[in-house]
Amino acid sequence: MVSAALDPAYDQSAATRGAQIDVQNVSHRFSLKGEPLPVLDQVSFSVAPGEFVALLGPSGCGKSTLLRLVAGLEPPTSGRILADGAPIAGPDPSRIVVFQDPTLYPWRTVRGNVALGPSIRKQVAQERERIDQVLTLVGLEGFADAYPHQLSGGMAQRAALARALVNEPRLLVLDEPLGKLDSLTRMRMQAELVNLWERSRFTALMVTHDVEEALYLAQRVIVFSERPAAIVADVINALPYPRHRDDPKLIALRKQVLAELGLQA
Repeated sequence: MVSAALDPAYDQSAATRGAQIDVQNVSHRFSLKGEPLPVLDQVSFSVAPGEFVALLGPSGCGKSTLLRLVAGLEPPTSGRILADGAPIAGPDPSRIVVFQDPTLYPWRTVRGNVALGPSIRKQVAQERERIDQVLTLVGLEGFADAYPHQLSGGMAQRAALARALVNEPRLLVLDEPLGKLDSLTRMRMQAELVNLWERSRFTALMVTHDVEEALYLAQRVIVFSERPAAIVADVINALPYPRHRDDPKLIALRKQVLAELGLQA
């Protein structure tokens, strides 16, 4: 598969903190009523340090399952997944998952939710400045003492992103993190997510069902088939940031990706 790291437009020098991810011949299946249910079929691709990659495909094809495997939440049935050359054997603080639902603790303030990782490590006092920096980074410094029920959907998702970023992840795994937001909030959050990625340069691997979102955010879009998911296309998006949704080149890429999904019309 093509890696954006091989593309002339990809600035490898900017990738200062991200992890290298290698998915090698990964297949996976579940057991359904005692019968095997294949979900992934011989999936192979690499993600360069600091690269932003989006995964697209039909609903239920296995994209979110692949994210779980990359995050180390379960092992693949066959094949292997490497982070910086070492096999992923389980969850790790360097790989953080952000889900569609913010999953904030309702009894904790925004600051308390963002400080969850440092709290577990018993390092809240040492990381207080980092917590404040991340709250400012996502634009929630004025809501640090608010509770989740006092936040809008977009603000809650920003709090979830801050909770991830305070741990300084090398890989951010995004499972449709903007899927439940209204269209205007979603567009604003897309721009904010790009800004966060450009500042922090973590590696990002994101599942979305929105072709425009994938092309607006990512440097590469990997397109999957119906279940069991196999890669049908790996599309480089070398357009510079900030991107404009009405850019003819972006529209041409959209047509290309839709054709790969069998939606030419």
